Amino acid sequence: MKIAIIGVGTVGSAVATAVKNTGFVHEIVLFDRDGVRARAAADDLGHAASFGFDVKITAVSNYRAIRGSDIVIVAAGANQKPGETRTDLLTKNAAVISDIIPRVMANVDSKNVKIIILTNPLDVMVMLAQKLSRLNPGRVIGTGTMLDSARLRTILSRQLGVSTQSINAYVLGEHGDSSVIDWSSSAVGAFKLDDFCKQMKISLPQSTRNTIAHRVRNAAYEIIRGRGATWDGIGAAAADLLRCIINDEHRILTVSAVSGTGADMVAMSLPRVVGANGVIATLRPKLPASDAAALRRSAKIIRKNFDAI
Repeated sequence: MKIAIIGVGTVGSAVATAVKNTGFVHEIVLFDRDGVRARAAADDLGHAASFGFDVKITAVSNYRAIRGSDIVIVAAGANQKPGETRTDLLTKNAAVISDIIPRVMANVDSKNVKIIILTNPLDVMVMLAQKLSRLNPGRVIGTGTMLDSARLRTILSRQLGVSTQSINAYVLGEHGDSSVIDWSSSAVGAFKLDDFCKQMKISLPQSTRNTIAHRVRNAAYEIIRGRGATWDGIGAAAADLLRCIINDEHRILTVSAVSGTGADMVAMSLPRVVGANGVIATLRPKLPASDAAALRRSAKIIRKNFDAI
């Protein structure tokens, strides 16, 4: 399995490390317009590979070198700065994706390649990449709210005193400020969240849930304020999505992909079955009226931003 990573900044480097550590790829191509940076990243990661999986790692600044890649991960683009929202990056990163995708498609097998988008604002960039690539929508995938959902599970884990592995809880909609937590289907083990809390005598009132939702939506801002950028979480999310595709796991992940047609076409995160061919199926959760309305608003925000470019 050959993987190409486009953009070897902070996020791209973290993704490369996480992907290498899966042990599921035999070759990683690191592409960056800055050839010096790409070579430095390849050398550093290559040295680390001697302590783990034997992976061929090459640095390139020419798109021809990505030929033969089964999956292309796009991590290029401007990152959020303190005080910026993901939407603030819209125009700058639309230009980046518009430059990258045609060049990628000229050098890959369009019948088989899958493209993973990490660039923000993610859902809009997924829509743009799918339009430019003309690939089946199921093969242009954004990590979506995988990371948001992981943040939610982590916060709930600490609140409830159980492992994150026992919690099933999803964040839906935009990978951004309009995301929606699906509280109604959240579960701990085989128990609905409310049932679990009742049996364990744990109070989780609406005020607490509102606080949790706020923490999930603002987690990236807090990390950026203290660290300058986020990279470990998205690196792990990208590697997990990659593993799901490579192993044809048919796992349910809250990834972003284009669905609908015409004016109703939008990319946002919903529970989707993911396997070797990318997104295989999309599930539509039954939401309370207020959450369903919030999800529709989230979709409208994404579509409005896409139309703006």
